[in-house]
Amino acid sequence: MRDIETFPTREMNGIRYTAGKADLFGATVLEDRIVNFAVYSRHATACWLVLFHLGDAEPFAELPIPEEYHIGSTYAIMVFDLDWENTEYGYRFDGPFDLRMGHRFDKTRILLDPYAKLVSGREKWHTRQYPRDGFQFRGRIIPEDYVWEGDHPLNTPMKDLVIYEMHVRGFTMDESSGVEARGTFAGVVEKIPYLKELGINCIEFMPLFEFDEFFPALDDTHCNYWGYATCNFFSPKAGYAALGEKGFAADEMKNMVKQLHKNGIEVILDVVFNHTAEYGDEGDCISFRGIDNRTYYLLNPDGSYAHYSGCGNTFNCNNPIVRGFIIDSLRYWVTHYHIDGFRIDEAPIFARGEDGQPMVSPPLVDSLKRDPILSRTKLISEGWDAGGLFTIGRFPRGWADLNPRMRDHVKCFVKGNADCGPGVVASIEGSPDMFPNRAPDASVNYIDCHDGFNLYDLTAYNTGHNEGNSYPSMTDGGDGCSWNCGVEGETDDPEVNALRKRQMKNMMTLLLLSRGVPMFYSGDEFANTQFGNTNAFSQDNPVSWLDWTRLEKFRDVYEYTRRLIAFRKEHPVIRKGDFFTGNNATGYPELSWHSEEPWHLNRFMPFLTFALMYSEAAADTGAEEDCFIYCAFNAHWEEHTFTLPVIPAGMKWTVVLDSGDEEFRECGRQPDGRVTLMPRSCMLLQAGNLKSGAAGRKNKG
Repeated sequence: MRDIETFPTREMNGIRYTAGKADLFGATVLEDRIVNFAVYSRHATACWLVLFHLGDAEPFAELPIPEEYHIGSTYAIMVFDLDWENTEYGYRFDGPFDLRMGHRFDKTRILLDPYAKLVSGREKWHTRQYPRDGFQFRGRIIPEDYVWEGDHPLNTPMKDLVIYEMHVRGFTMDESSGVEARGTFAGVVEKIPYLKELGINCIEFMPLFEFDEFFPALDDTHCNYWGYATCNFFSPKAGYAALGEKGFAADEMKNMVKQLHKNGIEVILDVVFNHTAEYGDEGDCISFRGIDNRTYYLLNPDGSYAHYSGCGNTFNCNNPIVRGFIIDSLRYWVTHYHIDGFRIDEAPIFARGEDGQPMVSPPLVDSLKRDPILSRTKLISEGWDAGGLFTIGRFPRGWADLNPRMRDHVKCFVKGNADCGPGVVASIEGSPDMFPNRAPDASVNYIDCHDGFNLYDLTAYNTGHNEGNSYPSMTDGGDGCSWNCGVEGETDDPEVNALRKRQMKNMMTLLLLSRGVPMFYSGDEFANTQFGNTNAFSQDNPVSWLDWTRLEKFRDVYEYTRRLIAFRKEHPVIRKGDFFTGNNATGYPELSWHSEEPWHLNRFMPFLTFALMYSEAAADTGAEEDCFIYCAFNAHWEEHTFTLPVIPAGMKWTVVLDSGDEEFRECGRQPDGRVTLMPRSCMLLQAGNLKSGAAGRKNKG
């Protein structure tokens, strides 16, 4: 770096600076107190770097970036003797203000660097340090010196994941969580022993990039709690860090990832590149809008914002500059935070061209899995956007998709809708009809997530109870697939509560015995409730926080879920990486379908009772003997008796789990050829290689 000293330098108010390196976007510490700043704007006519002492209302320097420091469409400047650890920075841009042409330049505004690695102004959750009409989100410069101690992305095979969707704040914010650093990255670390006991090996975090919890404009009792309002795509949410006010949000998040990895838990981030917190015409000018509005956003012919995201603006993802920006962001999180994968919110927008129309081979989608850094990174698509484009099963090999058919058909089937039976069977197979050119691990199976009813509320509410939400348009809820089991909301009726427990266990059983990748929402395992709220995006209160007292109240639901996860992990046949259903080395079909009588199910006609059987060959697992797994489902309101399939001589069926058995007394029982299922229940049995059955007997009760 000594060659820097030979460059011609300028000086303003005692600050020395020179031409920067245009290929280093963002703020990069080059040597000691030398910092390189580089920012892109195709349509700007002038740019100033604005420097603040940490926390000051007024800048201590505004450095005009000379034209000779302007390379291509990038402004680059190198500043000497900068106390960067105590500096905040932003940019001013001059240029045309012409709404019809999509230009919104205003040199009076100071703007956040799109490549800033930390953002100040919201270090304390839901607290503004700087006024909204000023420079409210400010760039910070961080050292890239975190000690990872040999950590790296885990590269767990996709088919082996059990994904747990989590909101960082909501997971531990309630006092019942028992953690010291409630609602933070550090709080998640305190709960790792719980996650390990449950059997989780992957967390999908709801948005963690710096976002604006104040906008869209809400009242004093609501906020943008979920975080789908990204301000910056390179910085963690400072308000999620216990040490955020001290500037350590990046280190705290990195430590969380490292500790999760040490315990075998991967990290997937829910990322929102389809729109930003600048929203529509009434939104704030934070960054992209003032830097180069026409480049970063999809615009209508009159210059207004295209609305494919449903959130006021749409990111121009296949513009070459924006495409490169998105790839740079994902690379940064994989390289500097060791992130294992990403869930892409409204992913079809990745497939829209600069005119907003769907592309046959969208460059961004095609390039991500070919990228030299991202090639092994997991990518999960939410395959629909607000503009009506669906891409499920259409992205290239290597992508996975959320599977809404699994979600909808399982919910309706356990409620008693026989027409959904065939869809449930197809989902258990891994949905080969939806992913014919891929494999079961392309299907991320789920029954609920942060959107809609959570698992318990599916059994406790017929309609959504969103009266406390911030927008009238979000107060009516329900998707037609929930059923309150006879009473709306909480009840002391023991029969209703017992039925609700069975229904939750039934849904968990269908989820965790299906091929594909299971995902469920945090708290489902102990019947957490949102009191019927189906759209709690603005609820930073007990509606959205996990109530950990329910872990004891619904201990049997938790234990049932824990055992199911362990059972899934013990049996590779459930997690197969292909759609094979023919006979394997056992001499039986690897996956077969049954009615109350073996081998007689018409899987294409409506039904409320069915059974599946997996045949697991010892040759494929290294076990001492073959194994057979049988699960019977009764979604009818009357009891039904199932005849068990005949299996090789010397083997006996053993009950592993029964959703109607709250005390696990049935575990280890060996029925004599037939089992009777109570109304709305399921039963899991195993024969041969009785490791799982023995574990069940050992741990019962």
